[in-house]
Amino acid sequence: MPLVVFDAEFKENELNMREQIKIDAAEMLEAGGIKNVAVYDKIGALGKGIHEMGTARMGHDPKTSVLNAHNQLHAVSNVYVTDGAAMTSPSCVNPSITYMALTARAVDHALKELS
Repeated sequence: MPLVVFDAEFKENELNMREQIKIDAAEMLEAGGIKNVAVYDKIGALGKGIHEMGTARMGHDPKTSVLNAHNQLHAVSNVYVTDGAAMTSPSCVNPSITYMALTARAVDHALKELS
């Protein structure tokens, strides 16, 4: 029976972003007049956050990416991934509209492939 295996981890970029977020948050609170600001960070496990991204990188080379430019698996042409997995890093806003755009584009591509 086929088994889905996820291989994801926090790497240097994510850890550096976390440190900068703590610094920026403390500075904003202090600039707003808040006193005695103490930062807190509990990294937790993957999947505990609401917008994990980047586990199925998009790219042209199947050796270095999972998805092609249409969010289609290089290895299995009838599978499209249209969530945040294709996005290698998050922004500071909710990515839901981007997911919808990726999905609309992938559906358009799939329909063209069928006809």
